[in-house]
Amino acid sequence: MKTFKTSGVCSRQIDFDVKDGIIKEVRFVGGCSGNTQGVAALVKGMKVDDAIARLEGIRCGHRSTSCPDQLAKALKTVQDA
Repeated sequence: MKTFKTSGVCSRQIDFDVKDGIIKEVRFVGGCSGNTQGVAALVKGMKVDDAIARLEGIRCGHRSTSCPDQLAKALKTVQDA
């Protein structure tokens, strides 16, 4: 399980596990519970590259980022690892 400290969003961190390029588990710490649980459930079993392509650049209101965008940033840290 890896931990990513978020920036610019309500959630404080994202804990996630990736194996062989597939997302196995995602847990957001803080943030809007229903939304973050929904995002986590939707990406489970998805290829890392596909999740990044879908989530990167999503904004939350006037903010330049969002919890899904932060998850894309977290996944990029393991994309080519």
